[in-house]
Amino acid sequence: MHVAIAGNIGAGKTTLTKLLAKHYKWSPHYESVDENPYLDDFYGAMERWSFNLQVYFLNSRFRQILEIREGGKNIIQDRTIYEDAHIFAPNLHAMGLMPNRDFLNYSSLFKLMERLVSPPDLLIYLRANIPTLVGQIHKRGRDYENSISIDYLSRLNERYEAWISTYNKGNLLIIDVDNLDFVDKPEDLGSVIDKIDAQIHGLF
Repeated sequence: MHVAIAGNIGAGKTTLTKLLAKHYKWSPHYESVDENPYLDDFYGAMERWSFNLQVYFLNSRFRQILEIREGGKNIIQDRTIYEDAHIFAPNLHAMGLMPNRDFLNYSSLFKLMERLVSPPDLLIYLRANIPTLVGQIHKRGRDYENSISIDYLSRLNERYEAWISTYNKGNLLIIDVDNLDFVDKPEDLGSVIDKIDAQIHGLF
C-alpha cells in the first residue's frame, strides 16, 4: 500500500502524514526540506537557484520511490514527484524564474524518471485557501519561508487545482482543510480517517 499526500506549501501535508502513519502503522516518507542545501538560497534569489532546487527535489523524490518499491512496506509519502514536475517547475518557468533551457532539461529528466515510477495507490489532496496557507506558514516559523508572497502561493494553488482536475493515475481523495484542525480536534482527524478507510476498502 502506497498512500501519498499532495498539497500546497502550508496545507498540512507533513502533519497529516505523521498522524496517519501513527494511526495506520504505516512507514512515513517525508519531504527532505530541512536537508535541502538550496532552499535558503532559492528564497533569496529564485531565478539563480530554481533549477538547482528543483533537481534536488526531483532526485530526492525519485530515490524515495525506489526505496518504497524495494521496501515492501505500507508507506505514506509527504508530497509526490508529480507535484515537482506539474506544479513547481512549470510555475517557476512561467514566472520567468527558470530559463527555458533549464526547464527543458528538467522536464526531460522527469519524463525519463516517470517511466520507472509507479503512482500511489491512493493520492490525498489537501485543498486550502490562501489565508489558511499563510496562517500555517507563519505558525511553523521557518525563516526561509518568510519571503513567500501571496502571488506565489496563489499561482501554485491554481496549478494544483488544474493538475488535480485531470489526475487519472489512481484513486484520489480530496480533503478541504480550511475548517479542519487535525492536531487539536480528534473529531476532525477522525472524519479524515473515515474517508481514507472508505477509499482503502475500495482498493481491496
